[in-house]
Parts: sequence; structure tokens; C-alpha cells
Amino acid sequence: MKFPPKTDTIMTYAFNPPTRVLMGPGPSDAHPRVLKAMASPLIGHLDPMFVSMMDEIKSLVQQTFLTQNALTFVVSAPASAGMETCLVNLLEPGDECIICVNGVFGGRMVDIAQRCGATVHQITTEWGKITEPDQVKKALNERPGVKLVAIVHAETSTGALQPLEEISDLVHEAGALLVVDAVTSFCGMPLRVDDWNIDAIYTGTQKCLSAPPGLSPISFSEAAVKVLDNRKTKVQSWFLDLTMVKNYWAGAKRAYHHTAPISSVFALHEALNIVLEEGLEARWARHQEVHQHLRTQLEKRGFRFLVDEQHRLPNLNAVFLPEGIDEAQLRSKLLDQFNIEVGGGLGAFAGKLWRVGIMGESATKNHVNMLTSALDELM
Repeated sequence: MKFPPKTDTIMTYAFNPPTRVLMGPGPSDAHPRVLKAMASPLIGHLDPMFVSMMDEIKSLVQQTFLTQNALTFVVSAPASAGMETCLVNLLEPGDECIICVNGVFGGRMVDIAQRCGATVHQITTEWGKITEPDQVKKALNERPGVKLVAIVHAETSTGALQPLEEISDLVHEAGALLVVDAVTSFCGMPLRVDDWNIDAIYTGTQKCLSAPPGLSPISFSEAAVKVLDNRKTKVQSWFLDLTMVKNYWAGAKRAYHHTAPISSVFALHEALNIVLEEGLEARWARHQEVHQHLRTQLEKRGFRFLVDEQHRLPNLNAVFLPEGIDEAQLRSKLLDQFNIEVGGGLGAFAGKLWRVGIMGESATKNHVNMLTSALDELM
């Protein structure tokens, strides 16, 4: 085996990230208070001060989810781990479940559920459309006794907003649990966990919450906790096993489970406070107002929305570009010349559309005006 020649030269690398205007599918721009909180001095993850902050975060997440669920906390990993946490804790080998698929993230839930050993029945809908209650009713009638139904509230790959209340009623009438992906809706549009009778929900921190990525708030209803407590087999993931993790978030005498990402938790604490200072309803209204401004400005320039207006996400806008424009080339010029990031399409829409995010701190009319002024020059 040959080794590189010895040298006295020590290679170091300086990294100075550019200041971007983040208008893609995430992350969004962060408030200076959040970035400052992340730079706070480290303390131990079992320090009494940190334990106290964990209790505060639990309360803040309950308030932003609009839930009283006792099992509400934050998974020390990004939203994909939140998705996995909900499914691996509720599903055992041989269980049957129904998963609604109208984009990338419904498909990801199918993959995880199958890895749990569950039998998955899919309700497949055209991308850009929503799952209709009649589809769910038919699937439940055909598959009596399914353990849960999983659905994406805000499909990030298409910009479709899924109504949940009627589907929730159907699921519970059938005796099943409702699992909801709220990664792109949390803190950006109405989301009422208790009122809508959601049994297990997960989200991320980097979208409408405008915190750094890497954490996943979740919440389980009493019915979901009962299912967890009555499992016959071990949860397939040690790290995401809520029978252990829940004790890590259980008051002052919590059991050691893992070392929490302390700096990210500091940032999350500040971001949640900022949301509640603004007020949830005011924040929802701001996202809707900025969406309408974005819609007007893009349609003036020949852009077309993928999703019908009544089911359109205000904060994640999937749009087709005007005829004859190379989406990747224009997107690259936006980034290189104006430091503005927008997202490309996923899956079936890769290379065919943009996903323009106006989330959290990026949901301002000024962001829209910066984007459209840049487009006017480039187009």
C-alpha cells in the first residue's frame, strides 16, 4: 500500500457561507434572535437549567400544536426521523395500515411502514391533487380493522394542502388512529391537533418555524400512547423507541437516553417564543397575505400554479415557468447573481417546475419583491 509523501504542510479550510435569501422548500431564513440563541454557551444536557428549558419547550410545542397531549416533545433528529418515530412506534409486524400517497412524502411513509413489517394499503392520488374523503371511506370499508391511516397535511413536493377534519372523523369511526405529516404546515397555517383529533403528528423546525434544521417536534394522543404501551414486540429502532425516549422528557428525574443537540434546542426555544409572541392566527394570516402577493406577481409574469386554488399551500408554491424558459438555468442565475434560493421539482416534477417557499421569516412582501425584481432582470 502506498501512502502520500510526508509533508510539514498542514491543510486547513476556512468556510464563510454566503448570505442567501432562502425562498426554497426549506430551510427558511432565521430570525437574528434564533441565530444568537444558537451561539449561546454550551451547558450539559442534564444541567438543571437545560432540564428546565426542556420543560418549557414541551409547553411551547403543545401551544403551537394546539394540543394538551402529555406525550409531546422534540425528537433529536430532523423531520424524517419524526416520520419514522410515529410509524415505528405504532406499527408492529403483521399490522395493517392505510397510507395516502399524492407526492414524495406519502411514498416515504409507505417505505417506512413496510420496513416495520406492516401490510400497507395505499390510496394513490395524482400528484398535485388531494386525497378525497370518499377514497378514504372506500379503503376503510375494504380493509376493516386497519390500525392506522397516515396522511400528509402539506405535501412539500407539490404544494397541495390536505383537508383533515372529515377524514379524521372517518378514521376514528373505523376504530383506527390518524397519523399526520405536518412538516410544512406547522406554524404557517391552521393546524389544530386536538380539535381535529390527530393521534400522532410530526413536523420539522426549518420551515415555517424558521429554526435550524435537525429537530422534529411530535405529539401522541392518549389513544396512540395506549397502542404504544400495549406493543407485543420491541420497537425496531432503539434511538426512536418512545418507551425509552419519553422518560428522557419526563420531568426533573428524567432518565438518560442520549445527548441532546443543545445549541439547536436553544435555537428552537427562541423560535417557538417568537411564534407565540406574533400569535398563531396572526402568523397564519401573514403567510396567506404574502402568498396572495406572490401569486399576483408570478401570474403577471406568466407562471402557472400546479395546485387548484382551494387546495393550494400558501407557504410552498409549486409553479410552472413560462414557456421556453430553462428552469434549472434560471434558478442557477437567481442563486449566483442575486443570492436567492428557490427549489426545483421532485419526483415526477423534477425539471418541470419550481417550489417557491415563503415560510416563517421568509414570508414577507419584501422577499416576494426581491424575487420578482430579480426575475424581471433575468427574464
